[in-house]
Amino acid sequence: MGGRTALITGASRGLGAGIALELGAAGYRVAVNYVRGVEGAANVCKKIIDAGGEAQVFQADVRDEAEVDRLVSEVEATFGHVGVLVVNATGPQPMLPIEQQTWQSYLDQLEFFVKSPLLLLKRTLPGMRSGRFGRVIQIGSEVMELGNPRFANYVAAKGAQLGQTRSWARELGPDGITVNLVAPGWIPVERHATADKDELAAYTRGVPLGYQGQAQDIGKMVAYLASDGAGFVTGQKFAVNGGNTLC
Repeated sequence: MGGRTALITGASRGLGAGIALELGAAGYRVAVNYVRGVEGAANVCKKIIDAGGEAQVFQADVRDEAEVDRLVSEVEATFGHVGVLVVNATGPQPMLPIEQQTWQSYLDQLEFFVKSPLLLLKRTLPGMRSGRFGRVIQIGSEVMELGNPRFANYVAAKGAQLGQTRSWARELGPDGITVNLVAPGWIPVERHATADKDELAAYTRGVPLGYQGQAQDIGKMVAYLASDGAGFVTGQKFAVNGGNTLC
């Protein structure tokens, strides 16, 4: 993958960090985006560079159009146009009963999972089109199938993200650009440090493979979808959850 640039949003920790490390190992020049976790982002870059890869940190809030424009301009000036866009950034994910949900609680999630992908794709699309190559990979969730209670704000936004992915795949296929979505299960990362142990155990008991995955499992699927080998794969949702959902 020498010569191709991958931009991963929200890559200072968690799934984003795992994705960045896998793409770095696959030979991409990796743009590690973060909004506040500069130390984590720098550590991800160090690991990639120490392993012989290329990486650099880029700060931006990917919900803001001006910041997205600056982000992509900086990445392009450093590494060239973005060939692989991984939309991973997320924020707080409050679980609220219907009585406490507001339209703003939905908008907060839509900003990450619908607005941010749109801003990022619009800004990176000219470079992809000029090179007749592009890989857009959204990070979704299994919640679309599970319909988690007290989580409709998040579930609805993830549903919209999947619809967006499928429409983009139809539109961009003629340009040599694929668009897919990876739907992880519950993979414990830093944000789950205070998760209830009984809840974790109950979830794991329902997973056919009998264990929870790791960030690198998501990273490996993303690396495949970013590769030339996935050139005939587009508009698809890939569940990476040990069989917790079967569709």
